[in-house]
Amino acid sequence: MPTTRNLGRACLPAGPWRKTMAAMQSDPGHLQRARRIVDEVIAPHACEVDRGVFPRAAMRSLGAAGLLGLLSAEEVGGAGLGLRAAAEVVELVGGACGSTGMVLCMHYCGVAVIERHGPRSIRAAIAAGEHVTTLAFSEAGSRSHFWAPVSTARSVAGGRIRLDAEKSWSTSAGEADSYVWSSQPVAAQELSTLWLVPAGTPGLSIPRPFDGLGLRGNSSAPIRADNALVDASAMLGPDGGGLDIMMTTILPHFQVLSAACYVGLVDAAVAGAVAHASRARFAHIDQTLADLPTIRAFVARCIVQRDMARALLSDTLSALEAGRPDAQLRVLEVKAAAAEVATTVTELAMRICGGAAFRKEVGVERQFRDAHAATVMSPTTDLLYDFIGKHACGLPML
Repeated sequence: MPTTRNLGRACLPAGPWRKTMAAMQSDPGHLQRARRIVDEVIAPHACEVDRGVFPRAAMRSLGAAGLLGLLSAEEVGGAGLGLRAAAEVVELVGGACGSTGMVLCMHYCGVAVIERHGPRSIRAAIAAGEHVTTLAFSEAGSRSHFWAPVSTARSVAGGRIRLDAEKSWSTSAGEADSYVWSSQPVAAQELSTLWLVPAGTPGLSIPRPFDGLGLRGNSSAPIRADNALVDASAMLGPDGGGLDIMMTTILPHFQVLSAACYVGLVDAAVAGAVAHASRARFAHIDQTLADLPTIRAFVARCIVQRDMARALLSDTLSALEAGRPDAQLRVLEVKAAAAEVATTVTELAMRICGGAAFRKEVGVERQFRDAHAATVMSPTTDLLYDFIGKHACGLPML
C-alpha cells in the first residue's frame, strides 16, 4: 500500500513540472487570451450560469482560443504548457465565475491523464478545443475516499468491458464529451483502474440534474452506469494502476487547480467588497463605509488571507517544478488552505457589504455560496488535514 514516503518526491513525475517555466515562455499570450474571454464571455454570463446554466459558451470560447489544449502536447496541436500556466488561467476564470473555473479545473485534470495514457485521437481533439473531459470518481459507496471505488468493471464477450456504477458527483455530468472513470480492477489485486468513457456510451444516465447551494452551473450531477460497455482499449494505464495515476498525476493537478480557482474567487470577493465599501456612503455624516476602522480591519484581514493563499499556491508550483522534497506536503496543503481562506474571506466580504451583500448584483453572495463547495469536494478539507497529519507523523497516508 502506498505510504507518505513513496507518495512523496519520487512519485511526482519530474518532466511535466520542470518543463513548465521554459514552456510558458513559448506562449506569452495565454493569459491575454484568457482575460479577453473572461471580459467578453465569462463575466457577462456569470449570473446566468449561477442560475444553473452550464457554461457551454465559455468552454467553446476557451477551446477556440486554444486554452482547452493548454496542457496538450505540441505534437498533437496543443500549447505544450504546464501546471503553472493552467493554474493562472483557472484563477482568472474562477475569479469571474466559480462554476466555469471548476469545469475548466476538472477538464485539465482529465487532460493530464489522457495526455499520458489516452488515445492520440482524443488528445488531438482536446488540443483543437473540440473535446471537454472531466473526472468521474466520487461514489456514494466510498464517499470522499476517492481512491477506493466500489463500482465494477467486468470482462464480457467480444473483448469488451462492462461498467456498473453509481457515481454520486461528476462535474460537467451530461455535458462533457468523456469521463476519466474509476472502477475496481478487472483482474488485478489492487484498489482501482481508470477508463476513458465516452459520454454517449449506452447505459450511462444522469438520474437527476444538479441543484446545489453553490457552483450551480457546473452540472455536478450523479452518473449511473448500468451495463455500460466500453472497449478494453479504453483502459487508461494498467489494470490496477488507478491509484498510482490518481496520486502522481491527478492529485497534484486537482489540488493546485482547485486552489487556483478559489484564490481567484477570493480575489474577486475582496475586490467587490472594497469597491462597495469605497462607494457606499453615510449621507448624514458624509463618510463612506471605508471610513470606518472596523470595515478597514475586515478588508485588511481579507487581503492578508488572500495573499497567504496565493503565496502557498505559488510555492506549491515552485516545489513541483524544482522537485523539492516538500512537494507532496505542499500539494496536500494547498487546497486545504485555499478552502479555509475562501470560506473565511467570503464571509467577511458579506459583513463588509452588509445588507447589500444579499443583492445579486453585488456579486458577493454568489462567491460566498461557491466558496463553501471547496471544503466538501473530495479530498475534503478534513481528509486533507488527516493526510497532512499523517505526513508529519511519518504514517502511511492510506
